[in-house]
Amino acid sequence: MKLAIMRRWYYGWNIVIVTSLITMLTVGTRLGAGPFFNPMLISLGISRTLLSSIFAISMIVYGIGMPIAGYLVDKLGTRFVLLSGAVMIAISTVLAVCSNEPVSFTFAYSILLSLGLSFTSPIAVTPIVSKWFTRQRGKALFYLSTGSMGGIAIMTPIFTFAIEWVGWKTTMLLLAGLFLILIAASTLLLSDDAPVNTDLLPGQIMMNRNDLSAPMISLDKWTDALATRPFWYITFGLFACGFSMNLLGSHGVPMLMDHGFNEHTSSLSIGLLGLVAMISSVFLGNLSDNISKRFMLSSIYIFRGAEFLLIVLIMSEWQLYLVSAFGGLVWAGSTALSSAILGTMYGLRWLGILYGWSYFIHQIGGAVGVYTAGWGYEFFGTHLFAFGTAAGLSALAGFVCLRLPAYNRI
Repeated sequence: MKLAIMRRWYYGWNIVIVTSLITMLTVGTRLGAGPFFNPMLISLGISRTLLSSIFAISMIVYGIGMPIAGYLVDKLGTRFVLLSGAVMIAISTVLAVCSNEPVSFTFAYSILLSLGLSFTSPIAVTPIVSKWFTRQRGKALFYLSTGSMGGIAIMTPIFTFAIEWVGWKTTMLLLAGLFLILIAASTLLLSDDAPVNTDLLPGQIMMNRNDLSAPMISLDKWTDALATRPFWYITFGLFACGFSMNLLGSHGVPMLMDHGFNEHTSSLSIGLLGLVAMISSVFLGNLSDNISKRFMLSSIYIFRGAEFLLIVLIMSEWQLYLVSAFGGLVWAGSTALSSAILGTMYGLRWLGILYGWSYFIHQIGGAVGVYTAGWGYEFFGTHLFAFGTAAGLSALAGFVCLRLPAYNRI
């Protein structure tokens, strides 16, 4: 009987699949902006620093929308937030492709589109996945993160080929249409009402379930978490994560092209990183509920730092693909582990708003990283400054996360 129950398909995995696809489109649009950079630069006729500043603004607004999305999910539900985001994405895309000067383009692309993407981001769907899982929450959140990795692995090369074929404006319009179709269809499958016992096995249900789901740090209100060190350890790690991931997403392809690689090789290498990350996230997800989450998180950041030094120093195609594959092994998991640790530390009641604020700092890091890359290249004449900074921040985040409380559940 027990074996039959274990083999029965749990509906929560449908939630994971749907939300992973939404995450793939969202993160692919935000982190896969590299192929759009040069075409937008030519189309708008502006400097690299100014376009980098526009991209940086988009990262900040994307981050500002995170706690708003987390709050609205708690109050109005996942479906409402996702549908609102899809509508904003459609409207902003039309405005962006019709813009011919920096001010209107900044409003459409950096503000309205970014706000819409924050409503379809991992922040909007992490709470619903967490509600549906207790025993396998770490694995489920890792699997959700495969959507983010898929955004890099799949969307970056697709954007490159689509822009060559139909131009960047038509590519954006097609993307907006895909958002509307996917989210309208997915809301028919999503439900915020998880079963009482979630994915617990019969033996665990008979035990005191509260021991498995109770927060380690009780909060009377979410702002109480701001006075605790673990919240800021996680948040600093996400700042470093945002700096590095958005740096690579926005400037990885232009950097590699400046170093002599052609456009296809550059975009495919970034795609390879995401593809390997998708595979590694499945492997790491199976480990995450059985070994120390803080140690895994620390290791990911430290090895990611090494990746950023290597990718800016490589000189041949085989080195590029090797470094991309290495980076993919440690690229996944930082956001999944961070959200899992926050949920374990402070409870699911506050997860949406706390993760939203932490992800806001993630996007501050992203904005700083994107701007630093453009400014650093024009000021120093090299990408080493920005990518070296990313390496240092990632390594420091690894050591900071080792200071998280060594509880059994993290």
